[in-house]
Amino acid sequence: MDKNWKHLTAVESHPDIVSGAWVFRGTRVPVAALFENLRDGATIDQFLEWFPGVQRHDVEAVLNYEVAVLSAPAAV
Repeated sequence: MDKNWKHLTAVESHPDIVSGAWVFRGTRVPVAALFENLRDGATIDQFLEWFPGVQRHDVEAVLNYEVAVLSAPAAV
């Protein structure tokens, strides 16, 4: 499975929003912020509290997408 964020409706990227970084749709919250906070020990509930514009279903979609990408056989 190719990692192609363009097909994930939970996120978007525009050159004029956060310098084109992938953000949660309808927000200015970078997707990277989710992974950084989880890495640092935050829970999903804490992340959602700290970034109220982000929806739980979008966080779940991003995490599920990453699991699918990481679970797919590597292209040779």
